[in-house]
Amino acid sequence: MKAAVPFAIVLVLLGVGYVLGPVARLWFAVVLPYISFAVFLMGLVYRVAMVWGRAPVPFAIGTTCGQQKSLPWIRSAAIENPSTRVGVMVRLLLEIAVFRSLFRAARTRVVRGPRLVVDGQGLLWTSAMLFHWSLLVVALRHLRFFVDPVPSFLRGLLAADGFFDVGVPTVYLSGFGLLAAACVLLGRRFLDAQVRYISLPSDYFSLFLVLGIVCTGVVMRNWGTSDVASVKEMAMGLANFRPIVPRNVEPVFYSHLLLVCVLLVTIPFSKLTHAAGVFLSPTRNLRCNSREIRHINPWNGPVRVRTYSDYEEEYRDKLIAVDLPVESRTKTSERNGHGEPDAAS
Repeated sequence: MKAAVPFAIVLVLLGVGYVLGPVARLWFAVVLPYISFAVFLMGLVYRVAMVWGRAPVPFAIGTTCGQQKSLPWIRSAAIENPSTRVGVMVRLLLEIAVFRSLFRAARTRVVRGPRLVVDGQGLLWTSAMLFHWSLLVVALRHLRFFVDPVPSFLRGLLAADGFFDVGVPTVYLSGFGLLAAACVLLGRRFLDAQVRYISLPSDYFSLFLVLGIVCTGVVMRNWGTSDVASVKEMAMGLANFRPIVPRNVEPVFYSHLLLVCVLLVTIPFSKLTHAAGVFLSPTRNLRCNSREIRHINPWNGPVRVRTYSDYEEEYRDKLIAVDLPVESRTKTSERNGHGEPDAAS
């Protein structure tokens, strides 16, 4: 049921866009994109700036797997356990660009014997890399609909993405790469019992949304009849705040656009916000210099400390009565001002 309900919701959204899109073109082509983009921006700013940005992080809690900088003659790991801002930037860049921690991730399982086996996560890392980089290329490719003239770097990206020049129109590798990676990640949630157990309906919903967007996009590009000029005119109108309702577009275009709008709305309120949250992760963006600098929590209030002397002062008679050792058999109140017992004592 965790997967069936999100799948049914995506199918309903596809049907709503296909049936109602051509009828309510103004709502689907103008009102809905503006609303979804506004919710996306405000939700992202709220979650990143107001929630994560205001969270107190008084200590260096970076996760490491290397030697921290200490004595000069002990070799430290400048990237694994960075003590400088340059090292932190390099580690963060490697984490964002190549998913370094995921590449080194290992999984333990018990097989017949019993034996403990440690496996790598090569398939997961490859699928994640293909998914995220293909998604980035697809998003950048779509910028050509919002700008005129198209910048040279976008034209170069289009040429590189359609390098093999297969079919008419040209088949872009990023679209099919995104489709393949999303299928692998979805299949992993179905086939792996442990991953299936911890998966939430929102996890399936995000993947089904991406699959629906990719499939409708591939259908429109390869078998559709939409006028690309009308789509670009609509996108340019949205970007310039002079919206234009497209006329020569097919119903599947509205299904595609509706799914994109729903995805934008769900990003700030789901796990998809990790794209922005990785920059604020204290386990990645803090220097690991706890041996070099003493970190003191500035929000700590005064704490009343009860020492052993206070404890013994209060229970001395009872401790002596049960023959338990005490540091002094003379109470502080019976001592003189110099802290030594009186002669009478």
